[in-house]
Amino acid sequence: MVTTTAPKPGRYDIDALHSWISFTTKHMFGLGTVRGSFRLRGGTVSLAEPLTATRVDAIADAASFDTGNKNRDRQVLSKTLLDTATYPDIVFTSIGAEQDEAGAWTLQGLLTAHGVRAPVTFTVAKAEVDREEIAVEAIATLDRYAHGVSKLKGMAARRLQLTATFRARRTGNSPT
Repeated sequence: MVTTTAPKPGRYDIDALHSWISFTTKHMFGLGTVRGSFRLRGGTVSLAEPLTATRVDAIADAASFDTGNKNRDRQVLSKTLLDTATYPDIVFTSIGAEQDEAGAWTLQGLLTAHGVRAPVTFTVAKAEVDREEIAVEAIATLDRYAHGVSKLKGMAARRLQLTATFRARRTGNSPT
């Protein structure tokens, strides 16, 4: 699927069926690793010229939190941590893109989780173009305390490594 051409500027709709957010974190005072995922509800990528003006907006389903451990998942979804009944969405809105001297792209943005908005930076690990589709994998470290999710210290780590993997299809012309 990889091509060497840059994607065409325009609006790309995220394909929720082929997109997800996975994460890893520690638990039990850092002794164990927890892996899990969230589903993306959808979103858009507005590729611009120059690429530094590109915007990404995405919404994840907080209640789709899944680690494969029903007891843990139930506690995380409860008022103790994510409180998904009150805060069903996790929303990312980009505020800028940059390319470093080595050619790596980062996307700075604001992540709203548990009703609290905090800055986060995603680093693009992979980006592929296939005609009218793009596939992207981007990685960020999330501080759950920045979102007011601070209970169960020691039992649940403060930081999570997020990997956003999504496919998007071009649906419109270049943003204005």
